Amino acid sequence: MPARSAKGKLTVLAVLAVAAVVAAAISLCSGSQALSLGQLWQVLRTGDTGSTTWRIFVYVRLPRTLACMLAGLALAVAGALIQGVLNNAMASPNVIGVNSGAGFFAIAAATLLPGVPGIMAAAAFLGALLTTLFIYGLAAKAGLSRVTLVLAGIAVSGILSAGIDTITLLYPDQVVGATGFMTGSFSGVALSSLWPAAAYIGVGFVLAMFLAADLDLLQLGEETASSLGMRVGLVRFLCILASSLLAGAAVSFAGLLGFVGLLVPHAARRLVGGENRFLLPASALLGMAFVLACDSLGRVLFAPFELPVGILMSFLGGPFFLFLLLRQKRSRVYD
Repeated sequence: MPARSAKGKLTVLAVLAVAAVVAAAISLCSGSQALSLGQLWQVLRTGDTGSTTWRIFVYVRLPRTLACMLAGLALAVAGALIQGVLNNAMASPNVIGVNSGAGFFAIAAATLLPGVPGIMAAAAFLGALLTTLFIYGLAAKAGLSRVTLVLAGIAVSGILSAGIDTITLLYPDQVVGATGFMTGSFSGVALSSLWPAAAYIGVGFVLAMFLAADLDLLQLGEETASSLGMRVGLVRFLCILASSLLAGAAVSFAGLLGFVGLLVPHAARRLVGGENRFLLPASALLGMAFVLACDSLGRVLFAPFELPVGILMSFLGGPFFLFLLLRQKRSRVYD
């Protein structure tokens, strides 16, 4: 694909923004009880708070749509950051164990400290950060390579997933609904659980955009970046911090949602190239549209039964990950 000009990349961003808005509108209308945009506009205009349409919109559709948008943005940008800072096309929050670390800490906090406001978002961020740092340190000690990093992440992810299973077995009453958390689902999400996570995601995204130029330099190689005056260790840590804020916050309300951070950055890179000032917002917008579309599809595919969005994404992401594994032998990390 030929390189696009800055104007062309801005046009792509505008198209992705429109796609995200359309996907959000479809999400608001989709479900066991289909609603039209006309019905939604009518109930909002009249303010009929006692109607069934109002209750469905405010308590079901709006929280779910916002949750999809926040999770899509967070996981896609986190994936782009992790792939960039590690220079690894196969890295993503779920593949290297970041999601599992966030999930383990979140579910442990919900079990041990129930009722504490914002505890799941804070614990998920801490779990994501500690897991990322641990995996990076482990891979560096063993000889940092793409395969070593992925294998270390898979091993740590397996251990943490076993920890989550143990908590759900020992404290079943405190972790009601853990099945949805394990697969990744937006069913039953409430606005009250989104506000703390939204704050973390906002800070993480702003930090990511602030680091975009430095991340471009870092991807040229540590020696080159250092020779240009960059404090490589600090930039790498801040990138990991931003990705942990984003992934941890998303996991706190969406559960162990997989493959968004793997699929979306690759697609965004094809559309706008590898320059992070365009790649990060493109990943955010495309992530929103992708998660919204998958969640809407999961709601209507087997209606009136609902397919958790995490299962649908695994069907899409698994083959793509295998494709990347096979592709590594005959091409560079990024084309």
